[in-house]
Amino acid sequence: MNRSLLALLTAPLLAAVFPSSGLQAQCCAGGSSSCIVGGAAEGVLEEGQLELNTNFQFINTNRFYKGTEQVSERTFDGFQSQYQYFKMAYGLSKNLTVSVENGYYLLKKEVGLDDDLNGTYSAKGVGDLIIFPRYNVFRKETAKSTNEITLGLGYKLPLGSYNDSIGRIEPFSGTTYYVTKPTAVQLSSGAQDLIFNVFLHHGFRRSKIKLYANAMYIMKGWNPNGEKLGDFASVALYAGRSFKERYGITMQLRYEDTERMQVNESILMFGRPSNYFPEATGYRKLFFTPQASFTKGKFTLYAAADVPLYQSMNTSEHYTQVGSQNTTTVGLVFRFFAKRPKAEAPVGSYVCPMHPDEVSATPAKCSKCGMDLVPVK
Repeated sequence: MNRSLLALLTAPLLAAVFPSSGLQAQCCAGGSSSCIVGGAAEGVLEEGQLELNTNFQFINTNRFYKGTEQVSERTFDGFQSQYQYFKMAYGLSKNLTVSVENGYYLLKKEVGLDDDLNGTYSAKGVGDLIIFPRYNVFRKETAKSTNEITLGLGYKLPLGSYNDSIGRIEPFSGTTYYVTKPTAVQLSSGAQDLIFNVFLHHGFRRSKIKLYANAMYIMKGWNPNGEKLGDFASVALYAGRSFKERYGITMQLRYEDTERMQVNESILMFGRPSNYFPEATGYRKLFFTPQASFTKGKFTLYAAADVPLYQSMNTSEHYTQVGSQNTTTVGLVFRFFAKRPKAEAPVGSYVCPMHPDEVSATPAKCSKCGMDLVPVK
């Protein structure tokens, strides 16, 4: 059976949910075991705008698969993860936004078979660091709609542990020996990775319906242990609508594909890995992710849950792989202008505090975020 739980290993690297978004009134978000996969689908911020985003992601699963079939065969009881994600993003210009993203595992735990303590492993600590610039290559706004295309290129710097071990006492001699924890419990893959992202958005002003598409590819690197997690690809479609300018609902349909893990041949010359099975890594999954959000002023509170619709896990005759089951994310976003662009609106007119290009000669509401326009003095 597979102890790697590959989908969860990519969490700090993809760093999802909504990390990059979570605002229906301002954007959208979905969610999965990897933060960026679920929520990095967003365009750029306004120039001089700063975003602080944090969320808590809770994962719990005890489902094991052979291919697409759920089976009872297993070597441990289940997996749990509690992860706090944090992102700080800044709009350097009207087209370029750069974010720095990191997280902390409050818990990563693999529960031994029948609650066996000798087969139970856990860890907590800092995850990986991600630097993720995004550039808006196309933007068009009309009285009826808004359209944009954004490209992103991210880099993951491994900060978390990838070779942590635990001491076990041999019952007969009393000797303590050390065993490397399963890869599912390590805080990092230990490799440097590249993240490629494409985001498309089309919004209808009158109906307040927004459509999104997001494609992501993660090119994984090799770690010092001679291991390489499989490259990751995802495609997601979103539809969202805001209500009464404060409430939002977003529906996401997301497909994920991860290749098998690779182990350097020179490493295999000295024996097979003892606590994970490269044959039983990699998968193809389809998720439906509903999200609800509430916005008041500069704050947005959001919550989402993944519903797995299809899972096909790479396995073999002897090995199964643990799949997705329960994933819930709750987060908070705070956006404000650290450096407000100069308003081009004339004195006596009205402008949106969040979108300075929204100008009116009379009191009105912003067509983008619904906030009251303020007078220009």
